[in-house]
Amino acid sequence: MYAVFRTGGKQYRASEGDKVRVEKLEAAVGDNVEFDQILLVGEGADIKVGSPLIKGGKVAAKVTAQGRTDKISIIKFRRRKHYKRQGGHRQSFTEVEITSIKVA
Repeated sequence: MYAVFRTGGKQYRASEGDKVRVEKLEAAVGDNVEFDQILLVGEGADIKVGSPLIKGGKVAAKVTAQGRTDKISIIKFRRRKHYKRQGGHRQSFTEVEITSIKVA
């Protein structure tokens, strides 16, 4: 069975045992977290779609890592104008392992 859940303004599809990188959560490594904004739950032809959410649905997960992605370089320049700006960005993430999917 898989579920589509929403956290951090994004949607993720996951099954039990999957490791998913979501937007940073305020949780320590080893903590259990629950996602209650479930949009869809299904397996094969048996699919339940919420309107917009499934009532009583929860996805339980365990935090396995906190980290940051690789650096992305940001460069702005105008040729022949002595104008150049450089910067970088590293996005923080939380890696979770899905332990269970519950539907009421």
